[in-house]
Amino acid sequence: MERKIDCFGMLDLMMRPGFCVKNTEIVHVNPAAQAFLLTVGTDIQTLLLTGQEEYRAFTDGCLYVKLALSAGSCGACVVCWEDQHVFLLDLEEDEAVLRVLALAARELREPLTSMMLCSDHMYSSESDPDASARMNRSIHQMLRLLGNMSDAGHSISVSRQETLDIAALLAEIFEKAQTLTEQTGLTLRYQGLPGEVLGLADGQQIERAVLNILSNAIKFTPKGGTIDAALTRHGKMLRLSITDSGSGIAEGILRNVFCRYLRQPGIEDSRFGLGLGMVLVRAAAANHGGTVLIDQPSGKGTRVTLTLAIRQSTETTLRSPVMRIDYAGERDHGLVELSDSLPLAAYQK
Repeated sequence: MERKIDCFGMLDLMMRPGFCVKNTEIVHVNPAAQAFLLTVGTDIQTLLLTGQEEYRAFTDGCLYVKLALSAGSCGACVVCWEDQHVFLLDLEEDEAVLRVLALAARELREPLTSMMLCSDHMYSSESDPDASARMNRSIHQMLRLLGNMSDAGHSISVSRQETLDIAALLAEIFEKAQTLTEQTGLTLRYQGLPGEVLGLADGQQIERAVLNILSNAIKFTPKGGTIDAALTRHGKMLRLSITDSGSGIAEGILRNVFCRYLRQPGIEDSRFGLGLGMVLVRAAAANHGGTVLIDQPSGKGTRVTLTLAIRQSTETTLRSPVMRIDYAGERDHGLVELSDSLPLAAYQK
């Protein structure tokens, strides 16, 4: 009983809205979450918009789900506390921060375009290949950061989906990523599914989510290590698991991994970056009717599991997909999304 009081007290001290669930029922709501009209005794399964099956199997790690609340849909991180689950809700202020970042990214794209043109000229002169490569990698890193800043502000609710072979899409993504990962001294192995898996999907959004997960795995896995990825099907859901052989994520960081962009700068390992990549990962999962789970299956390393619903279009007429501007400025997406992880040699012409 004393442990339960500790849990409730901890939650009540938080400014982030949250509540505790035990045996699928809400048992405590902190003051910050009372505006959502959550009631003690409510079955959490009735509030889940995504992740019903994933939540039933959830025992450890950090799970991101979507909830149907009084004010509309809301994202939530779920973590374990003894025999209870703690739900921490997204704040409206968080989305406001992301929108500000998106505006800043838009203003920075013009000077970056000029830098890209200068970089292309340096490549053609070939006066200093190493300097050109450093410039090229820096531009790819800026493209990645600006892309994350720009899209994190609207990808939460915007997704351009069309009928795709999702299995083939993922196979292509990993085939390209394997070639790049070899340059880091790591081994990337992927096990896909035979045959087609047709469903509504935003190919670019899924690609960016997968590459962001791989970027983190590469950064936290020492040379000689492995990254194993596997795609499995469970009824109308696809489950993509990516597991690295690194040191894992500390528990305190794991609990806040989906809102890392709120951290104080300079107090942690610089490999964490701003954390906007995980915002895009969780948005991609939610927009495809799925969830994200981060855990440590064998006590070491990190496993990220992305689930996607296999959904069919109900439209009876064909429409051309909406033309979208390439966020990477027509640069190779893998080189952009893995730019914080790849060696300088990957950016030499």
